[in-house]
Amino acid sequence: MLPEVGAGEGAMDQGDAVRAAGGVVWRRGGHGLEVVLVHRPAYDDWSFPKGKLLDGESDEEAALREVLEETGLTCRLGAPLGDRSYRDRKGRPKVVRYWAMEAGSGVFEPTDEIDRVAWLTLDRASWRLTYEHDRALLDALVSSIEEGS
Repeated sequence: MLPEVGAGEGAMDQGDAVRAAGGVVWRRGGHGLEVVLVHRPAYDDWSFPKGKLLDGESDEEAALREVLEETGLTCRLGAPLGDRSYRDRKGRPKVVRYWAMEAGSGVFEPTDEIDRVAWLTLDRASWRLTYEHDRALLDALVSSIEEGS
């Protein structure tokens, strides 16, 4: 079982939960490690790319697909960074699994769902992230990279 990143609103039966997956996409930039954040205009928030699994899709496949759809980047899947369990805006239990992902090539194209992306250093990303639970993923990413995953 993967480590849980923030328990959300207590224990939930993950069997009935909405399943989603995403990635903490990273690269080495001029000022050190950088991660990409996405902006969702419908919620006016900054977070990591993620989305619901399609029928028959594995968590890993969904994570890579969602990152590609939201950022335009083809990435290399790295170490698992943990799960986040919470209730979505409709009150349903939701579990999101995250992976470290090294950025590959690609070009961002704005959509109605994601209108902006930003490459930020870890400090700036921590400041920009809307949700506290996302900040724990930054720490998990650093640990993953330090371990050579």
